[in-house]
Amino acid sequence: MEKLSLLTTEEFNPKSQSLDEMSIKEILTTMNEEDQTIALAVQRVIPTIEETIEKVVTAFKNGGRLIYIGAGTSGRIGVLDAVECPPTFSTSPELVQAVLAGGEGAMFQAVEGAEDDELLGASDLQKLEITEHDVIIGIAASGRTPYVKGALVYANSCGATTVSLTSNENSTISNYADIKIEVVTGPEVLTGSTRLRAATAHKMILNMISTASMIKTGKVYKNLMVDLNASNYKLRERAKQMVCSITDVSYKEAEAVLEETAFDVKLAIVMIFTNVDKSKAQQLIAQSGGFVRDAVKLAEIKEG
Repeated sequence: MEKLSLLTTEEFNPKSQSLDEMSIKEILTTMNEEDQTIALAVQRVIPTIEETIEKVVTAFKNGGRLIYIGAGTSGRIGVLDAVECPPTFSTSPELVQAVLAGGEGAMFQAVEGAEDDELLGASDLQKLEITEHDVIIGIAASGRTPYVKGALVYANSCGATTVSLTSNENSTISNYADIKIEVVTGPEVLTGSTRLRAATAHKMILNMISTASMIKTGKVYKNLMVDLNASNYKLRERAKQMVCSITDVSYKEAEAVLEETAFDVKLAIVMIFTNVDKSKAQQLIAQSGGFVRDAVKLAEIKEG
């Protein structure tokens, strides 16, 4: 068993050694100064993040899934990222999933003992019927959580692509991962509380992985969420504004086309740009792998 005291995330931070004597402003200033190093730590691991995204894009194209697994804060961060994909990109809930040690209840109330159960990590992942097309990202700030280790070992036995996301170099779980993302954020302001800097870095990295993967599978046009699920008033208005700004049609025209497409923004854009009916626009999008630009170009080629 690893000595926790040797982990970077467990080290004593000399800059905050008088934390209990600081004024509120001093506490905030210290935390803010330390937080400013996080983006630079993430920058240093961009090559392994890029490698991960390439694997995720391939997985999506081959019917695979992206699955996060972790315990405590690490697992909850995975949940936060996964649950935002369906409304943002109109993906199925199965495409990006998160597995949390202790189950769904652990999202709201800590189930601390679950992280020490290696077999539980494997059995939780087994329920998802992992295949070689899936990408499994094990998240553990310490890099030694038995639950995550068990999950990665099982995922490897299924032939899935495995990734470790940790905040310690040469971490234990990285020994069981094809790709190792080790973002070293250093000692926490509150010693050992990895819900702070380590968790912030991990959230930033998951943002990158899911967002870039969706962009590279046709879920974005320019920098707009053209595949959003317009499930409420705010999102329907956003959809109308997007169609207006992209195609330069009036608000009423955008609204009419969107109503015809059941508020499918991507479909509405292609219909307007190519002046074809809904059925033809659907064909163009399918033939273009979901990319708006390619669908429009394809229509132009066919016209020519």
